[in-house]
Amino acid sequence: MSKRKIPMFERSTRKPTLSSAKVAGSKVAASKMATGKVAVTKSSKSLPVKPEGSTTQVIRFVGVSLGGGKSDKACIAILEYYPANKKIFLSRLFEKIKSEGNISGDSKIHELIDQNHEGTEYIAFDTPWKLPNCMNCTHKCGGFETCKEPHILWMWKHFNEHSSKKRPKKLFTPYTQRCIEMYVQTELEETFHMHHAMGANSAPLLARANFIRRRITGVECIEVFPKLTLWRMGKALKMMKSQLNDHRAAFGGDESRAQFLQTLNDNDIAFIYTQDMKHMVENNHAFEAFLCGFTAFLKYKGATEKRPKDFPKNEDWIEFPKADLKLKDL
Repeated sequence: MSKRKIPMFERSTRKPTLSSAKVAGSKVAASKMATGKVAVTKSSKSLPVKPEGSTTQVIRFVGVSLGGGKSDKACIAILEYYPANKKIFLSRLFEKIKSEGNISGDSKIHELIDQNHEGTEYIAFDTPWKLPNCMNCTHKCGGFETCKEPHILWMWKHFNEHSSKKRPKKLFTPYTQRCIEMYVQTELEETFHMHHAMGANSAPLLARANFIRRRITGVECIEVFPKLTLWRMGKALKMMKSQLNDHRAAFGGDESRAQFLQTLNDNDIAFIYTQDMKHMVENNHAFEAFLCGFTAFLKYKGATEKRPKDFPKNEDWIEFPKADLKLKDL
Protein backbone atom coordinates (compact mmCIF):
# COMPACT_ATOMS: atom_id res chain seq x y z
CA MET A 1 0.00 0.00 0.00
CA SER A 2 1.20 3.51 -0.72
CA LYS A 3 2.38 5.85 1.97
CA ARG A 4 -0.43 7.82 3.59
CA LYS A 5 -0.40 11.47 4.53
CA ILE A 6 -2.76 11.04 7.50
CA PRO A 7 -1.73 8.04 9.62
CA MET A 8 1.78 9.22 10.37
CA PHE A 9 1.55 8.32 14.04
CA GLU A 10 4.34 6.04 15.22
CA ARG A 11 4.18 3.33 17.83
CA SER A 12 6.53 0.83 19.33
CA THR A 13 6.62 -2.79 18.23
CA ARG A 14 3.34 -4.65 18.64
CA LYS A 15 3.19 -7.30 21.34
CA PRO A 16 1.25 -10.46 20.54
CA THR A 17 -0.50 -10.88 23.90
CA LEU A 18 -1.89 -8.98 26.83
CA SER A 19 -2.74 -10.08 30.35
CA SER A 20 -6.03 -9.48 32.06
CA ALA A 21 -4.20 -7.35 34.60
CA LYS A 22 -3.32 -4.80 31.95
CA VAL A 23 -4.31 -4.17 28.34
CA ALA A 24 -1.53 -2.37 26.53
CA GLY A 25 -2.81 0.91 25.17
CA SER A 26 -5.56 1.50 27.71
CA LYS A 27 -5.42 4.48 29.99
CA VAL A 28 -6.08 2.56 33.18
CA ALA A 29 -5.12 -0.92 34.29
CA ALA A 30 -7.89 -3.50 34.21
CA SER A 31 -8.73 -5.55 37.25
CA LYS A 32 -7.18 -9.00 37.27
CA MET A 33 -9.48 -11.87 36.41
CA ALA A 34 -9.58 -14.47 39.11
CA THR A 35 -9.03 -17.54 36.97
CA GLY A 36 -6.03 -16.72 34.86
CA LYS A 37 -4.60 -14.62 32.06
CA VAL A 38 -6.29 -13.09 29.07
CA ALA A 39 -4.40 -13.17 25.77
CA VAL A 40 -5.54 -11.17 22.76
CA THR A 41 -3.65 -10.34 19.60
CA LYS A 42 -3.84 -6.60 19.17
CA SER A 43 -2.75 -4.00 16.65
CA SER A 44 -2.95 -0.72 18.49
CA LYS A 45 -0.63 0.01 21.37
CA SER A 46 -1.44 3.57 22.37
CA LEU A 47 -3.87 6.38 21.80
CA PRO A 48 -3.25 8.48 18.71
CA VAL A 49 -1.86 11.93 19.24
CA LYS A 50 -4.75 14.32 19.81
CA PRO A 51 -5.27 17.06 17.25
CA GLU A 52 -3.59 20.35 18.13
CA GLY A 53 -5.79 22.31 20.49
CA SER A 54 -7.89 19.25 21.32
CA THR A 55 -9.97 19.25 24.47
CA THR A 56 -10.23 16.27 26.75
CA GLN A 57 -13.77 15.44 25.59
CA VAL A 58 -13.84 12.20 23.65
CA ILE A 59 -16.74 10.05 22.45
CA ARG A 60 -16.05 6.37 21.84
CA PHE A 61 -17.65 3.86 19.49
CA VAL A 62 -16.99 0.14 19.77
CA GLY A 63 -17.24 -2.14 16.74
CA VAL A 64 -17.46 -5.90 17.31
CA SER A 65 -17.08 -8.52 14.59
CA LEU A 66 -17.88 -11.96 15.95
CA GLY A 67 -16.77 -15.40 14.90
CA GLY A 68 -17.80 -18.70 16.40
CA GLY A 69 -17.24 -19.09 20.12
CA LYS A 70 -14.54 -21.71 19.57
CA SER A 71 -12.72 -19.80 16.83
CA ASP A 72 -10.16 -16.99 16.96
CA LYS A 73 -11.90 -14.69 14.48
CA ALA A 74 -13.54 -12.14 16.79
CA CYS A 75 -12.18 -8.59 16.58
CA ILE A 76 -12.90 -5.30 18.33
CA ALA A 77 -12.28 -1.81 16.99
CA ILE A 78 -12.33 1.26 19.26
CA LEU A 79 -13.00 4.55 17.50
CA GLU A 80 -12.63 7.90 19.27
CA TYR A 81 -14.23 11.15 18.16
CA TYR A 82 -13.12 14.60 19.31
CA PRO A 83 -16.11 16.92 18.76
CA ALA A 84 -14.17 20.15 19.24
CA ASN A 85 -11.90 19.26 16.34
CA LYS A 86 -14.34 17.08 14.37
CA LYS A 87 -11.71 14.35 14.14
CA ILE A 88 -12.26 10.61 14.43
CA PHE A 89 -9.50 8.08 15.13
CA LEU A 90 -9.23 4.33 15.03
CA SER A 91 -7.47 4.29 18.40
CA ARG A 92 -7.31 0.55 19.14
CA LEU A 93 -7.76 -2.65 17.18
CA PHE A 94 -7.88 -6.04 18.89
CA GLU A 95 -7.64 -9.13 16.70
CA LYS A 96 -8.05 -12.89 17.05
CA ILE A 97 -9.82 -12.86 20.39
CA LYS A 98 -10.09 -16.47 21.47
CA SER A 99 -10.47 -18.72 24.49
CA GLU A 100 -7.35 -19.80 26.31
CA GLY A 101 -7.29 -22.20 29.23
CA ASN A 102 -10.22 -21.45 31.50
CA ILE A 103 -10.77 -17.96 30.09
CA SER A 104 -13.37 -17.72 27.34
CA GLY A 105 -13.17 -15.41 24.36
CA ASP A 106 -16.47 -13.94 25.55
CA SER A 107 -14.88 -12.86 28.85
CA LYS A 108 -12.04 -11.24 26.93
CA ILE A 109 -14.52 -9.33 24.79
CA HIS A 110 -16.27 -8.06 27.93
CA GLU A 111 -12.98 -7.06 29.49
CA LEU A 112 -11.97 -5.03 26.45
CA ILE A 113 -15.38 -3.36 26.28
CA ASP A 114 -15.26 -2.56 30.01
CA GLN A 115 -11.80 -1.03 29.72
CA ASN A 116 -13.11 1.35 27.04
CA HIS A 117 -16.52 1.90 28.61
CA GLU A 118 -16.00 5.52 29.63
CA GLY A 119 -17.46 7.84 27.02
CA THR A 120 -18.78 5.01 24.84
CA GLU A 121 -21.90 6.04 22.94
CA TYR A 122 -22.71 2.83 21.03
CA ILE A 123 -21.49 -0.75 20.73
CA ALA A 124 -22.07 -2.06 17.20
CA PHE A 125 -22.28 -5.78 16.41
CA ASP A 126 -22.08 -7.31 12.94
CA THR A 127 -24.66 -9.95 13.83
CA PRO A 128 -28.18 -9.98 15.32
CA TRP A 129 -28.68 -10.98 18.95
CA LYS A 130 -32.48 -11.29 19.04
CA LEU A 131 -34.50 -14.27 17.85
CA PRO A 132 -37.02 -13.71 15.04
CA ASN A 133 -40.36 -12.65 16.53
CA CYS A 134 -42.04 -15.93 15.65
CA MET A 135 -39.62 -17.73 17.96
CA ASN A 136 -40.79 -15.63 20.92
CA CYS A 137 -44.50 -15.57 20.12
CA THR A 138 -46.77 -16.74 22.94
CA HIS A 139 -50.01 -16.91 20.91
CA LYS A 140 -51.57 -20.17 19.90
CA CYS A 141 -50.13 -20.67 16.43
CA GLY A 142 -52.28 -21.72 13.49
CA GLY A 143 -49.44 -21.19 11.02
CA PHE A 144 -48.16 -18.01 9.45
CA GLU A 145 -50.60 -18.40 6.55
CA THR A 146 -53.37 -17.06 8.78
CA CYS A 147 -51.36 -15.04 11.32
CA LYS A 148 -52.29 -11.37 11.81
CA GLU A 149 -49.18 -10.24 13.67
CA PRO A 150 -47.76 -6.99 12.16
CA HIS A 151 -44.47 -8.50 11.03
CA ILE A 152 -46.21 -11.45 9.36
CA LEU A 153 -48.62 -9.14 7.52
CA TRP A 154 -45.63 -7.09 6.35
CA MET A 155 -43.86 -10.21 5.13
CA TRP A 156 -46.93 -11.37 3.19
CA LYS A 157 -47.31 -7.97 1.58
CA HIS A 158 -43.64 -7.92 0.64
CA PHE A 159 -43.77 -11.48 -0.71
CA ASN A 160 -46.85 -10.82 -2.84
CA GLU A 161 -45.36 -7.64 -4.27
CA HIS A 162 -42.06 -9.23 -5.26
CA SER A 163 -42.77 -12.93 -5.84
CA SER A 164 -43.99 -12.37 -9.40
CA LYS A 165 -40.47 -11.18 -10.29
CA LYS A 166 -38.69 -14.17 -8.77
CA ARG A 167 -38.20 -17.60 -10.26
CA PRO A 168 -38.51 -19.97 -8.59
CA LYS A 169 -40.81 -18.55 -5.92
CA LYS A 170 -39.52 -19.15 -2.42
CA LEU A 171 -41.86 -18.55 0.48
CA PHE A 172 -40.44 -16.70 3.46
CA THR A 173 -39.80 -18.52 6.74
CA PRO A 174 -40.56 -16.16 9.65
CA TYR A 175 -38.99 -18.48 12.21
CA THR A 176 -35.55 -18.08 10.60
CA GLN A 177 -35.69 -14.64 8.98
CA ARG A 178 -36.74 -11.13 9.86
CA CYS A 179 -38.32 -8.31 7.92
CA ILE A 180 -34.99 -6.49 7.63
CA GLU A 181 -33.44 -9.30 5.61
CA MET A 182 -36.30 -9.08 3.12
CA TYR A 183 -36.14 -5.28 3.10
CA VAL A 184 -32.47 -4.91 2.14
CA GLN A 185 -32.92 -7.46 -0.61
CA THR A 186 -35.45 -5.39 -2.54
CA GLU A 187 -35.90 -1.86 -1.20
CA LEU A 188 -32.45 -0.33 -1.73
CA GLU A 189 -30.50 0.79 -4.78
CA GLU A 190 -28.80 -2.61 -5.01
CA THR A 191 -29.73 -6.13 -3.94
CA PHE A 192 -28.13 -7.10 -0.63
CA HIS A 193 -28.34 -10.60 0.78
CA MET A 194 -28.20 -10.80 4.57
CA HIS A 195 -27.99 -14.22 6.16
CA HIS A 196 -31.21 -15.16 7.93
CA ALA A 197 -30.90 -14.44 11.65
CA MET A 198 -31.58 -18.10 12.46
CA GLY A 199 -30.08 -19.53 9.29
CA ALA A 200 -27.31 -22.11 9.41
CA ASN A 201 -24.55 -19.50 9.07
CA SER A 202 -25.90 -16.92 11.53
CA ALA A 203 -27.64 -18.89 14.29
CA PRO A 204 -24.45 -19.73 16.24
CA LEU A 205 -23.35 -16.09 15.99
CA LEU A 206 -26.76 -14.89 17.16
CA ALA A 207 -26.51 -17.16 20.19
CA ARG A 208 -23.06 -15.83 21.03
CA ALA A 209 -24.06 -12.20 20.50
CA ASN A 210 -27.11 -12.72 22.73
CA PHE A 211 -24.90 -14.20 25.46
CA ILE A 212 -22.48 -11.26 25.24
CA ARG A 213 -25.12 -8.57 24.84
CA ARG A 214 -27.09 -9.44 27.99
CA ARG A 215 -24.08 -8.61 30.20
CA ILE A 216 -23.67 -5.14 28.68
CA THR A 217 -25.39 -2.37 30.62
CA GLY A 218 -25.52 1.38 30.29
CA VAL A 219 -24.62 1.49 26.59
CA GLU A 220 -26.95 1.10 23.60
CA CYS A 221 -26.09 -1.76 21.27
CA ILE A 222 -26.84 -1.60 17.55
CA GLU A 223 -26.70 -4.07 14.68
CA VAL A 224 -24.72 -3.34 11.52
CA PHE A 225 -24.52 -5.03 8.12
CA PRO A 226 -20.89 -4.23 7.16
CA LYS A 227 -21.35 -4.92 3.45
CA LEU A 228 -24.07 -2.27 3.21
CA THR A 229 -22.02 0.24 5.21
CA LEU A 230 -19.08 -0.37 2.89
CA TRP A 231 -21.29 0.13 -0.16
CA ARG A 232 -22.86 3.39 1.00
CA MET A 233 -19.56 4.84 2.23
CA GLY A 234 -17.80 3.77 -0.94
CA LYS A 235 -20.42 5.41 -3.12
CA ALA A 236 -20.10 8.60 -1.05
CA LEU A 237 -16.37 8.46 -1.79
CA LYS A 238 -17.14 7.94 -5.50
CA MET A 239 -15.52 4.52 -5.62
CA MET A 240 -16.35 2.11 -8.42
CA LYS A 241 -18.87 -0.67 -7.88
CA SER A 242 -16.23 -3.28 -8.65
CA GLN A 243 -14.14 -2.01 -5.73
CA LEU A 244 -16.95 -2.50 -3.22
CA ASN A 245 -18.44 -5.90 -3.99
CA ASP A 246 -15.69 -8.33 -3.03
CA HIS A 247 -14.26 -7.29 0.31
CA ARG A 248 -14.85 -10.79 1.72
CA ALA A 249 -13.52 -12.70 -1.29
CA ALA A 250 -10.65 -15.13 -0.70
CA PHE A 251 -9.00 -13.78 -3.84
CA GLY A 252 -9.14 -10.03 -4.29
CA GLY A 253 -10.78 -9.24 -0.95
CA ASP A 254 -7.57 -7.81 0.48
CA GLU A 255 -7.20 -5.53 -2.53
CA SER A 256 -10.79 -4.33 -2.16
CA ARG A 257 -10.23 -3.53 1.52
CA ALA A 258 -6.96 -1.76 0.74
CA GLN A 259 -8.60 0.42 -1.92
CA PHE A 260 -11.38 1.46 0.43
CA LEU A 261 -9.05 2.31 3.32
CA GLN A 262 -6.74 4.19 0.97
CA THR A 263 -9.64 6.25 -0.33
CA LEU A 264 -10.95 6.88 3.18
CA ASN A 265 -7.63 8.30 4.32
CA ASP A 266 -6.94 10.18 1.08
CA ASN A 267 -10.17 12.08 1.74
CA ASP A 268 -9.22 12.91 5.35
CA ILE A 269 -12.25 11.06 6.73
CA ALA A 270 -10.51 9.15 9.53
CA PHE A 271 -7.10 8.86 11.17
CA ILE A 272 -5.80 5.28 11.00
CA TYR A 273 -2.40 3.94 11.95
CA THR A 274 -0.50 2.44 9.03
CA GLN A 275 -0.03 -0.74 11.07
CA ASP A 276 -3.78 -1.00 11.74
CA MET A 277 -4.45 -0.41 8.07
CA LYS A 278 -2.23 -3.36 7.26
CA HIS A 279 -4.05 -5.60 9.72
CA MET A 280 -7.47 -4.62 8.34
CA VAL A 281 -6.30 -5.42 4.82
CA GLU A 282 -5.09 -8.83 5.95
CA ASN A 283 -8.01 -9.64 8.29
CA ASN A 284 -11.58 -9.12 7.11
CA HIS A 285 -12.99 -9.45 10.64
CA ALA A 286 -10.79 -6.55 11.78
CA PHE A 287 -11.98 -4.55 8.77
CA GLU A 288 -15.65 -5.27 9.54
CA ALA A 289 -15.16 -4.38 13.22
CA PHE A 290 -13.94 -0.98 12.00
CA LEU A 291 -16.96 -0.63 9.70
CA CYS A 292 -19.25 -1.42 12.64
CA GLY A 293 -17.59 1.21 14.80
CA PHE A 294 -17.73 3.79 12.02
CA THR A 295 -21.43 3.07 11.46
CA ALA A 296 -21.99 3.77 15.15
CA PHE A 297 -20.24 7.11 14.63
CA LEU A 298 -22.52 7.84 11.64
CA LYS A 299 -25.55 7.09 13.81
CA TYR A 300 -24.27 9.52 16.42
CA LYS A 301 -23.99 12.16 13.69
CA GLY A 302 -27.52 11.46 12.43
CA ALA A 303 -26.20 10.03 9.16
CA THR A 304 -27.92 6.63 9.19
CA GLU A 305 -31.25 5.65 7.66
CA LYS A 306 -34.37 5.92 9.77
CA ARG A 307 -36.83 3.07 10.10
CA PRO A 308 -39.51 3.39 7.37
CA LYS A 309 -42.96 4.38 8.66
CA ASP A 310 -44.60 1.17 7.44
CA PHE A 311 -41.86 -1.08 8.84
CA PRO A 312 -43.13 -3.16 11.80
CA LYS A 313 -42.24 -1.51 15.09
CA ASN A 314 -41.64 -4.84 16.80
CA GLU A 315 -39.03 -5.86 14.22
CA ASP A 316 -35.26 -5.33 14.41
CA TRP A 317 -33.79 -2.49 12.37
CA ILE A 318 -30.13 -2.26 11.42
CA GLU A 319 -28.03 0.89 11.16
CA PHE A 320 -26.60 1.80 7.76
CA PRO A 321 -25.52 5.07 6.12
CA LYS A 322 -27.96 7.35 4.37
CA ALA A 323 -28.09 7.15 0.58
CA ASP A 324 -27.06 10.81 0.29
CA LEU A 325 -24.20 10.44 2.79
CA LYS A 326 -21.70 13.30 2.73
CA LEU A 327 -18.72 12.14 4.71
CA LYS A 328 -16.79 15.38 4.51
CA ASP A 329 -19.65 17.30 6.14
CA LEU A 330 -19.63 15.21 9.32
